[in-house]
Amino acid sequence: MKKKYLTFVGLALICRLNAFSQINQDTSRKAPIGLYERVDINDSDRYYPTTLKVEEVNLVSSYYNQDGNHSAVTGGIGTEKVTDFSNGLDLKFSWYGQPKHKNTLLFGLGVDHHTSASAAYVSTSGASKVGGSRIYPSFDWTIENEIKGSSFGIGSYYSGEYNYKSLGADLHFSQKTNDKSGEFGIKLQAYLDHVTLIYPSEFIPQPTVSVSSGPTYITTASGNRVLSGSGGQSSSPSIPTSPRNTYTASMSYSQMINSRLQVMFLADLVSQNGYLGLPFHRVYFTNKKDSIEKLPSSRFKLPLGFRANYFLGDNIIFRSYYRYYMDNWGSHSNTANLEVVFKITPFLSISPFYRYYDQTASKYFAPYQAHNLSDQYYTSNYEYAKFNSQFFGAGFRVAPPNGVLGWQGLHDVEIRYGHYSQNTNLVSDVISIALGFK
Repeated sequence: MKKKYLTFVGLALICRLNAFSQINQDTSRKAPIGLYERVDINDSDRYYPTTLKVEEVNLVSSYYNQDGNHSAVTGGIGTEKVTDFSNGLDLKFSWYGQPKHKNTLLFGLGVDHHTSASAAYVSTSGASKVGGSRIYPSFDWTIENEIKGSSFGIGSYYSGEYNYKSLGADLHFSQKTNDKSGEFGIKLQAYLDHVTLIYPSEFIPQPTVSVSSGPTYITTASGNRVLSGSGGQSSSPSIPTSPRNTYTASMSYSQMINSRLQVMFLADLVSQNGYLGLPFHRVYFTNKKDSIEKLPSSRFKLPLGFRANYFLGDNIIFRSYYRYYMDNWGSHSNTANLEVVFKITPFLSISPFYRYYDQTASKYFAPYQAHNLSDQYYTSNYEYAKFNSQFFGAGFRVAPPNGVLGWQGLHDVEIRYGHYSQNTNLVSDVISIALGFK
């Protein structure tokens, strides 16, 4: 199922970064200790590893808990209670194929398991909790030319759970300015998804069993004829799927204004087409009759963002972010985020953060029993409603020079907690722990 908690689990992972993300790797770092080959191009005293070396290993676990009373599964009313336990592993490898041509391989693997009370109403009655799992591996290969200050890479992704499968790929490129103070980046992504058409039980007709020797078919709520069995034997039909494709072009430009201030401008162009709703999201009309949500088969999104990091002395860092969003479904939103990093010691820091968000309602949204039968498109999913929200919390990070608890391999540990509240009575809490190994 597509749930709000995924946003916050992702945020818990993203927030642990010490500075805003750049497409290419930091070339100011020294090469890791290992096997080296001496070269005499621009730097006769530097060695470059020619064999594949493990550069970083990161482990992240998080627990997320959510509650509310506007479930889309039951038409905009009912429980939104969700719990999720997420685990992620990232492996970073590097080597130099040519002098000053750094290759970086990133492997990622994530596994989520969630329970949701409202999911029990998808195809059966009752409020017993049901759960599901999601697995999402990823791969990225980037080649960085340290002489020209450019990089090029490719990536691939997969995400799968019981009602949703997604395959993705990307190409990304970056180029630094001549003085290395600025950098332009572009990333092209494509996601090819398939939504399993699981309908509420009241919209699934009972199968008709034929007594003849020929095959038996069932007509589903979507109008598809599905083979059920043969020779008078009834069997469970395979559930059809529908495609959903997303194409994104992301552009960024970062600039170091001076030794204290860094800024970044971001813009995304997003196009979606295919089945953009979920068949088990109910809608109740003014006459109290229900149906499944119906949304257009295409959508265009335009997010524009700005980041700024300011270093106030050696012990305080301000990280700010603003994003404006619009789409052709009538939604507009604003996001403002501020995080302040206080370095208590050179190896110990605390990072309180606050995020404010507001959005207008999509022209296709209406709450429970508010849609008219004459509406062409309709949804009661509060993801498309008018609301504002706040998300605040703090992170605690320790990175001693001799390793955590004297273990040199464990480079850093970070624990983060965040509380989210929405004026639609949706609330959630997320806590995460991240371990960095080098």
